[in-house]
Amino acid sequence: MKFAKPAISVDDQLDLLKQRGMTVPDEVRARHYLQHISYYRLRAYWLPFEGAKQGDAHCFKDDTSFDDVLSLYVFDRQLRLLVMDAVERVEVAIRASWAHHMAMSHGPHGYLDQQHYSKVRHHASMVDSLTKEFDRSRDTFAEHYRTKYTDPTLPPVWMAAELMSFGLLSKFYGGLKSRAERQAIAKPLGLDEKVLTSFAHHMSHVRNICAHHGRLWNRRFTIQMIVPRYPARLAIAMKGADSRNIHNTLVTLDQMLRIVAPGTTWCDRVLLLMAECAFANPQAMGFPEGWEQQPIWKAGQVQEVGQ
Repeated sequence: MKFAKPAISVDDQLDLLKQRGMTVPDEVRARHYLQHISYYRLRAYWLPFEGAKQGDAHCFKDDTSFDDVLSLYVFDRQLRLLVMDAVERVEVAIRASWAHHMAMSHGPHGYLDQQHYSKVRHHASMVDSLTKEFDRSRDTFAEHYRTKYTDPTLPPVWMAAELMSFGLLSKFYGGLKSRAERQAIAKPLGLDEKVLTSFAHHMSHVRNICAHHGRLWNRRFTIQMIVPRYPARLAIAMKGADSRNIHNTLVTLDQMLRIVAPGTTWCDRVLLLMAECAFANPQAMGFPEGWEQQPIWKAGQVQEVGQ
């Protein structure tokens, strides 16, 4: 089938939305956001407001307003910022735990020794990727190492941990042959090594979605994380949740933040954000029935905070 949809102007986009039953309280404001966000990006946020299909397009449910759609878009944007805030702190902690363990157990460059990894071919590919990332880096420490040292050509593990992508870091961690080593790296973070391996892979996927400003709140993830057996607080919170949505990501980030950032109020900020948007349906985010009564969501008092 040949694509034959024509491009349409912002004014025509607005007319089309009104023809489909969307109310537009402020047309100047609506044109502004269609211009600066785009019709196509906003489309993902009015899908929950669509009703029966008439002809080639769905009509909107009664009383659907452009402001409602914009409210959901703003909620998702703020959720991405909160998730990225948590991911940054958790990611840094994972990098630190991996680098410290490898340095103390195998020396500054022991992480490059293929005997520590279960698949030699995969390790070679990881080292090749790291070499490319190191050669591209313009960080002061990378340029200093390249200028001063010729052997080994790659930097010590504590430098490598700072310059490699998180996706590559998760491969170095998950590729370790010894479960005891993976467990030693995971222990300071409060998770079993299998859960941390799974979550690191999943978190890398979520991080990429956030970095590209993708829709997060009701997304169905293709890369899911393992549901842990412990800590019990985390396992109980995930019972009945849809593992393909954001709920399990949020509670795992919260669990890890409580370890790496004691006193954090991140969970309260998530709750406050959800309470402020009437259209942020928890069910669409994978929240289980009765989630409000779970200890993980009742741990702190909801308040407007900046930590």
